[in-house]
Amino acid sequence: MRNISDIIEGYLKSIIEEESRGQIEIKRSEIAEKFHCVPSQINYVINTRFTQDRGYLVESKRGGGGYIRILRVRAHTKAELIEHIIQSLEAGASESATEDIVFRLLDEEVITKREAKIILAALARTTLAIPLPARDDLRARILCAMLLTLKYEKSEK
Repeated sequence: MRNISDIIEGYLKSIIEEESRGQIEIKRSEIAEKFHCVPSQINYVINTRFTQDRGYLVESKRGGGGYIRILRVRAHTKAELIEHIIQSLEAGASESATEDIVFRLLDEEVITKREAKIILAALARTTLAIPLPARDDLRARILCAMLLTLKYEKSEK
């Protein structure tokens, strides 16, 4: 059974996809009321499921007429997306950031579910059993190598 966070995420993603501009403006309290949860649950979903690494930009305006705007950012080409991700990895990659990147690659159909599972297994904290910050640095270097392989393999097709 899916939890409330998964349900809220699915709902928000479906209305973003329905919008021709790929963005929505929501009121946190209205969404919380719709799903019978506290507004902080909506914050949690937005902060963890709609990150830049997953391909979203989030803006918020506080106050009486406040809103949260969620914008889906899509690259023009798969090679452009991969290049953007590689540039973002210069400072290292935490395990959660890596998961976000892999989910985005999966969502944008750059990789398959099987490839996603292999990448996540290879870059897991238990696999790279070395201390921080070396672990995040090594994870980023391995992920960059994988992405470069994907980039050139995709461009050959």
